[in-house]
Amino acid sequence: MTNAIECRGLTKFYAKSMAIENVNLTVEEGEVFGFIGPNGAGKSTTLRVLLSFIYPTSGTAAIFGKDCVSKCRVVKQDIGYIPSEVSYYDDMTVRDLLRYSARFYRRDCTQRAYELSDRLGLDMTKKIKALSLGNRKKVAIVQAFQHEPRLYVFDEPTSGLDPLVQHEFFTLLEEEKDKGNTVLFSSHVLSEVQQVCDRVAIIKNGHILRVESVEALRKSSLKRVRVTFRTPQTAFDVEGAKEVQLDGRAATFLYSGDLNRLLSVLRTDTVDDLEILEPPLEEVFLHYYEGERAS
Repeated sequence: MTNAIECRGLTKFYAKSMAIENVNLTVEEGEVFGFIGPNGAGKSTTLRVLLSFIYPTSGTAAIFGKDCVSKCRVVKQDIGYIPSEVSYYDDMTVRDLLRYSARFYRRDCTQRAYELSDRLGLDMTKKIKALSLGNRKKVAIVQAFQHEPRLYVFDEPTSGLDPLVQHEFFTLLEEEKDKGNTVLFSSHVLSEVQQVCDRVAIIKNGHILRVESVEALRKSSLKRVRVTFRTPQTAFDVEGAKEVQLDGRAATFLYSGDLNRLLSVLRTDTVDDLEILEPPLEEVFLHYYEGERAS
C-alpha cells in the first residue's frame, strides 16, 4: 500500500533562519495522524511544503507517491485543506465562492456543498463580508470536504467553531475515516488529538521529537500517581516523582521511573491507598517538552 504522506530529510530555511530540519515522517493511508507542537515549532511550515505553498530547501515530500514539487497540480486534486486562518473575497457569496473553488477540481460539487452547508448551518446566500469568524470557518470546512478528496490536511480546524459545530465537524471526520481516507490533523487542542488520532508526531524547534500511537504515548513510562497515607504528610520525596502536590494525607504526582521501584518504596504500613492512572495527552506532551528543554 502506498503511504498517504512521506517526508524524507525535509528541511526549510528562510534566509539563515531554520524553520524545519531533517523531518522524516510517514502517514499511512487511512489513518488520522496528529501533528502537535507550540507556535513556531514548524507545524505550519511542514504543512505548507506538503501543499506546495512553499518549496523545501532540501529533502523530499510525497503524497500518494507523487512528489509535492514536480507533481503539485496532480497532488492538490487529492487534498482538502482547512487553514488556521481563513481569508476570502469579501464581495462573493458563499455559494459563488464554493462553485469557484470546485472549478479547480473540475467537478460538480453542488450537491455535496449544499449537504455540508445544511449540516453545518451555513447560509450559502450570504456574502463573505457578512459572515462571522465561525461562519467563515464553516466555509473552509465545506470547501475542504466538497470535492471528496483522499487526504485532508487540517491546521487548527476547530478554532472559531461553537461546540455544536465542532461536534458535527468530528462526525464528518469520522465518516471520512470510515471511507478509508487519510487525515493530517495539526492542533494545539491536545484533547482533540487524543480523541480522534491514531498516531501523533511531536515537533519542537523544527525537529520531530517522537512519533508514536496516541495509546502508546499515554501508556508510556509517565504515570499520574495518587498515594493516600494513614497520617498527614508535610513532605514527599521519591526519585522520579515530579509536580508533587500534598493535600493532607494524599500526595499526587507524575512519575516517570520504574513502577516496581516505586511500589517497593511505598510498601510500608503508612500507605492506606494507591492509585496509578494514565495521564491525559497534555501532561505527556509537556513532559516530553520539559525533558527536551532540560537536556
